[in-house]
Amino acid sequence: MLLRILTSFCGLSFALLGAHSAAQEPAITAPKNVTAGTPFAISVVGQGKGTLYLFGPTQAIKREIEFGKDTPIAGSEASSAGIYQITVCAADCVTKVVEVQPAAPARLGFLLHPSRVPVSTPNAVNGTAIAFDQYNNIVITPSEITFRIAASGEKISEKTVRTVRGVAAFQMDSRPNQGTLEVTASLATASEPRVIQQVASEACGLRMTAAPSGATITLQTDPIRDCKGNPLPDGTIVSFIKVDGAGKSTVDTPIKKDRAIAQFSVSGPARISVACGVVLGNEITWGGR
Repeated sequence: MLLRILTSFCGLSFALLGAHSAAQEPAITAPKNVTAGTPFAISVVGQGKGTLYLFGPTQAIKREIEFGKDTPIAGSEASSAGIYQITVCAADCVTKVVEVQPAAPARLGFLLHPSRVPVSTPNAVNGTAIAFDQYNNIVITPSEITFRIAASGEKISEKTVRTVRGVAAFQMDSRPNQGTLEVTASLATASEPRVIQQVASEACGLRMTAAPSGATITLQTDPIRDCKGNPLPDGTIVSFIKVDGAGKSTVDTPIKKDRAIAQFSVSGPARISVACGVVLGNEITWGGR
């Protein structure tokens, strides 16, 4: 019986000692979640003073605090989204975690690719928009981003895409007419325009004619257009290839005012062909002189 009483007394004594020790540890009171840039307060139960450490994704703060009083944390000290660790140390240290979440969308990052694109090409235009808050955090809460599409000679159209973890992306065909293609991404009060250039596609129906010019032959193409009737831009290279008794020779010349012109000296009968990129034109057989 005496042994049982002593055992119960010792167990109670150890329990009271453990409760007393736990009571000496500072207990941190802080919100579980806060919005980026929003000030909040931390309090520690008890009396006395200690040291507060705040570790965030982009900065660390050390501050002497008094227990039993609120310690303010400024919005500028918690503006980067992520997990913040709060550690308070006196005789012992205790830790609490606060998650800082992105604020409302305030601006957009927008990429439109490529800078130049041939007309009438399927899925040739790629747009990617990213929603950011005013502190440059990606806003992962789903949002609706509207893309306003304005092409030369066409009615303005719109496309709405819902963000996934802050990103909205789309693909579209390039338009049939060359000229500028402007796409504007909009979200709330944020708006970002981007412009790319639509250029003529490959030549279509490439054809040349030949005419004698003294001791040489002058070759000239008809106006060079793509299959939608868009003129190929000046500077596009056209190749004239001649095969005669002297061998094979090639003249590369740029388009100027819709046409390309070249001259050859010919030794006997000759075959002359024309090409622009991957497109072959007609072939001329020249009798020579």
